[in-house]
Amino acid sequence: MESESTVQPDNNDHGWQKVTYAKKNKKKNHNNNHQQLLPNSHLNGSTSNTDSVFAAIEKQSEERRKVLEAQRLAIDDDFDSEPPVRSLKKKKNYEDSDEEVVEDKVDVTDDVDATKKKVKKPKVTVAEAAAKIDADELAGFLVDVMTSYEAQEDIQLRRFADYFGRAFSSVPASQFPWVKLFRESPVAKIADNPVSHISEAVYRTSVDWINKRPMEALTSFIVWSLDSILIDLTSQLGGPKGSKKGTQKTSLKSPVGLFVVLAMVLRKKPDALITVLPTLNEALKYQGQDKLPLIVWMVTQASQGDLAVGLYLWSHLILPIVGTKSGSNPQTRDLILQSVERILSAPKAQTILVNGAVRKGERLLPPSAFDLLLRTTFPSSSARFKATERFETVYPTLKRWLLLVPLEAKP
Repeated sequence: MESESTVQPDNNDHGWQKVTYAKKNKKKNHNNNHQQLLPNSHLNGSTSNTDSVFAAIEKQSEERRKVLEAQRLAIDDDFDSEPPVRSLKKKKNYEDSDEEVVEDKVDVTDDVDATKKKVKKPKVTVAEAAAKIDADELAGFLVDVMTSYEAQEDIQLRRFADYFGRAFSSVPASQFPWVKLFRESPVAKIADNPVSHISEAVYRTSVDWINKRPMEALTSFIVWSLDSILIDLTSQLGGPKGSKKGTQKTSLKSPVGLFVVLAMVLRKKPDALITVLPTLNEALKYQGQDKLPLIVWMVTQASQGDLAVGLYLWSHLILPIVGTKSGSNPQTRDLILQSVERILSAPKAQTILVNGAVRKGERLLPPSAFDLLLRTTFPSSSARFKATERFETVYPTLKRWLLLVPLEAKP
C-alpha cells in the first residue's frame, strides 16, 4: 500500500524531517480555487443581492416603528387631556401627590356612607305605629276572624294579637326595651305603657270585642301570652347558666303588640287572671326575681279594671314573695310595696275595696297573707330594714280589709 505522506529534505532542520499529508493539501487547494471562481462572494455565504433584500426589510421595519411610535404619542396626549382616574387598590400614576390620593379616598368613603344612609330605614315610634291603626278596619278584621274561626275562640284571640303584632312590627326594640323598662322604671311609669298609645276608638272597639269572649278562652290566651313574653325575656337575658343565648325562638311579630292586647284583656276581664293564679303559683317557670317586674305589670293592669281584684292578686301572688329567699332583696321589696301602694292610693280606693272585700267566699287579704304582713312590718330590731317603714304605712289599711268582714261571710 502506497503511503500518502512525503518527506521533504531540509538542510536547516537539524536532523528533523517535515511530514505532510497529500489529502489535506488537496482539500485546501480546492477551496482556494472555489473562491477564485466566486470573486464577489463572502466567507459567510451572503451575496450582494441578499444584502439588498435585508436592507429593504429593515427599511420597512423602521417605517413601521415610526408609525407605531406616532400613534402611541397621540394616545398619550389624549390621556393627558383628561383628569386621571385613580383606584383605591392600585396607584397608576406615580407622579400624583399623596395629598391628591388622600382626597380621592375621602370622596369614595363619603359615597359609601351616603349609600348606607339611603338604605337605613327611619325609626318608627310606638305612638306613630299606634296612630296608624284604624278602628273601622279593626272591626272588619274581627268580623272576618269570627267567621273563619267560629268555633275556635282561643284562635280568634291569637289572630287578634297577630293584628296588633303586624301593626307594631315596624317598631324597633330600641323604641320599646321592655325588659330594661320594667326593671328600672317605677310601677307608675310602666302601668299604662304601651296601651296608653292606643286611640280611644281602637281601645273601645277592642275591649267591646274582648268582653264577649268566654272566660276559658281568655285564661288560655293569658297563659299563652305570658309564655310567649317569657321566651322573649329568656332570649334577652341569655337563659339559665349553661344554656346558649337565644336558643329559644319566639314567633312574636312584635312584643309591643302582644303587651297592648294582654293589657286590654286584663283590664277588661281582670277575673281571668284570678283563674290563672294556681298555674302561676305552682309552675316554677313563672317564679323568680327576673319574672317579678312582669308579674307586677300584669297585676297592675288587672287593678286598672278592678281594684279589689288587684288587691286580691297582690295578696295571693306578690306578697308571698316576701317570705322567700328573693324577698330579702331590696329591689324585690320595693316592687312589692310599689304595687300595693298604687292600689291603695287610687281614686275612691277605700269605697271600692270595701264593696269588694269578699269575693267568692275568700277575703281579699287571707289570714296567711296577713300573718306574713305582720311579721314583715314588725320584725325584730336586728331584722329591720329600710322598707320596714313603708310596710308600717300600708299595714293599718290592709288590716282593716281583713277585719271588715267575718271569715265565714259569703258574697
